[in-house]
Amino acid sequence: MLRCLAALLGGVVLSLAFEPVGLAVLMPVALAVLVLAVRGLPVRWGAVVGWLFGIGFTTTLLWWMRAVGTDAWLALSLFQALYFGPLGMALALVTRLRAWPVWAACAWVAVETWRGAWPFGGLPWGRLAYATADTWWQPAIPWLGMTGVSLVVALTGTFLAWLVTSRLRRRAAALAAAGGLAVVTLLPLAGSYDAVPGVDAAGELTVAAVQGDVPGDGTDVPAVHREITANHVALTQDLAADVEAGEVPRPDLVVWPENSTAVDPFTDTEVNAGVVAASDAIGVPILVGGMVDSPRTDEVLNQGIVWQPGLGGGDRYTKRHPVPYGEYIPFRGSILPDTYGQLALIPRDMARGTSLEPLRVGEARVADAICFDVAYDDVVHGQVARGGELVTVQTSNAMFINTAQIDQQFEISRLRAVETGRYVVVAAINGVSGVVAPDGSVVDSAAPRTQDVLLAEVSLVDGLTPGVWMGAWPGRASVAITILCLAFILVPYRRPAHRDRGGPTGRARTMARVSA
Repeated sequence: MLRCLAALLGGVVLSLAFEPVGLAVLMPVALAVLVLAVRGLPVRWGAVVGWLFGIGFTTTLLWWMRAVGTDAWLALSLFQALYFGPLGMALALVTRLRAWPVWAACAWVAVETWRGAWPFGGLPWGRLAYATADTWWQPAIPWLGMTGVSLVVALTGTFLAWLVTSRLRRRAAALAAAGGLAVVTLLPLAGSYDAVPGVDAAGELTVAAVQGDVPGDGTDVPAVHREITANHVALTQDLAADVEAGEVPRPDLVVWPENSTAVDPFTDTEVNAGVVAASDAIGVPILVGGMVDSPRTDEVLNQGIVWQPGLGGGDRYTKRHPVPYGEYIPFRGSILPDTYGQLALIPRDMARGTSLEPLRVGEARVADAICFDVAYDDVVHGQVARGGELVTVQTSNAMFINTAQIDQQFEISRLRAVETGRYVVVAAINGVSGVVAPDGSVVDSAAPRTQDVLLAEVSLVDGLTPGVWMGAWPGRASVAITILCLAFILVPYRRPAHRDRGGPTGRARTMARVSA
């Protein structure tokens, strides 16, 4: 019971490393608590202890889901907690091996990788790396990537557990290993963000991010979607007037947020007229966030559309990771009725995007992510690897405007800037919008629940940081290492008994001596 209670509290402590508390130093402590609570237990009890840790972690981390409904919060939190049951089982096993802190850290990252990929594309929210902004782990991100930094953080926690449990004669070795880990992690601090590894300057771009705000309580986009579009049109026209008056430079690109048009801007006459008017006024491409009708009548597309003045829609990015039971209903009608709770608000499923080609804006190439997409490596890595020189994040988040979700997502956007070595421009309907430099610093931001236009000159970048270049391989390697460790334990090697020539086996001789 003591172990169970410690694991439950350890999960809560881990959640405090993320926004809005943001005490990242608690991560090694929480992971050490989990390892110590599981180590030495039978496998079945490891599952129980791990699951309780997951409950403490996910229910607290995802508290913001209560904005959708208490049932949605509990369903998502308890489902995410299930992944920590197998983690507890794996930790109970791998901590029996030599050098177990390494294998335990790999097990954590393996489950983190699994949780972020399956089912329905997974949910990577709560990766250890996503709590490392402004910490001593952050400089390692462009070198190791998000998964690599999660592994380093996990190693810090497992080495702390090793230090607590090791005998006096082994503590020197544990301290030496921890010191080596610290040296490797802190090594990037010897460099400078002015020389991000693997990338080169490729020009500059002036970008404007428009935050139009949501009328009313700020949470109900569908009810006021035409006012929202009108707000973005008006702010863009005001920006154009300031440009004509010589008060601000003309941007090369204007970024509107997700759901800045909550109906199809190609077919809805009123919305189309507004977008065209804004585009003609500013005279440069606008990256419009639009809900576009799919060729299939039962589906809709969540797209970022490069709207060219005088030409209309150009390149498009379609959201690659729509939210299950939030933007589409898996197994529609077969598990829950379409009219159950918030599901009644999803009459059509949001189709999943497949293209990872960056958007063309003049000579520039822009890697776009829509809302939760920014948490998935494949979206950002894929477009940057194909030539994306700038990252934009179009997001709504209006439903979560009064919760910690907007801060957690903005922290992920900041870390994407560090990981890719590129500027990240975030446009949100009513918060948090901002421009982030490659060192993770916020160049400019708009306060939530305000109307604002952010104008910034950003650098375009070519090349790949080592973290982006490695892509998904650190996660795959962690999964493979964990499987091999578990196989080594669960499938023991048995030497076949060999008989001596013309005589009994060694076991038979021993039994004969015992009998005598």
